Amino acid sequence: MNGPSSLSRRDIFRTAAALGVGGTALALSTPALAADPLPFATESGLVTGKPKKLKYEEIPGLLTKAQVAPHYNAHYGGALKRFVAIEEQMDKLFAGKEPAAGDAHVFAVKDRVNKMNSVLLHELYFDGLVPKPPEPDKDLRAEIGKRFGSFERWIEDFQTCCMAAAGWGILARDAVNGKLYNVASDLHEVGVIWLGQPLVVCDVYEHAFYVDYQNKKADYVKKFVDFIDWEEIARRWTALTKGA
Repeated sequence: MNGPSSLSRRDIFRTAAALGVGGTALALSTPALAADPLPFATESGLVTGKPKKLKYEEIPGLLTKAQVAPHYNAHYGGALKRFVAIEEQMDKLFAGKEPAAGDAHVFAVKDRVNKMNSVLLHELYFDGLVPKPPEPDKDLRAEIGKRFGSFERWIEDFQTCCMAAAGWGILARDAVNGKLYNVASDLHEVGVIWLGQPLVVCDVYEHAFYVDYQNKKADYVKKFVDFIDWEEIARRWTALTKGA
């Protein structure tokens, strides 16, 4: 894996698309790169303005329909609705002559990033789970094992990371040094690696598990790793590292 000197404009665009931050501006300035989107980005609500379809209604052994439905509709759907509203508000503002200033505008600027990241992380979370998980890709498993000592040690560290986080536990690849990191984020936009490329995403807000687990977060986190869609994670890995 190449070092910092190999960070290309393609890396930057892919990372921006993965994080949901700055992707639009980069797409406008680099149309050739915009034609090569990440596989999980093409149907994202950040692109279509509509919720990305769920692949399942429940995941037996991990999440019931009663848990999944409000999470998807209210939290993911609510974040997307707010993001679209802010985008429309900003488009109207920039097309006019009113000053882009004031408390309301400052709040909207910050809230837009929060909701962008919420939409994307929820999509990565939902898409990264499957009722009947495949075995991890051997090359990706080897990469994870090399970084964390073993694949099992990664699981241990990832679960610790999820328990430490109030919002998200994330396995991410840093586009600058190419290394893997488990990241604990307490808010959608707090605790991230700025050029981090998310691979495995676990929502650890209470709304993600409370219906099924009440306050037993550790039980949810322990089971989560048994339902990771490793085929989806491998697709993300390949898309993010291709040509790196």
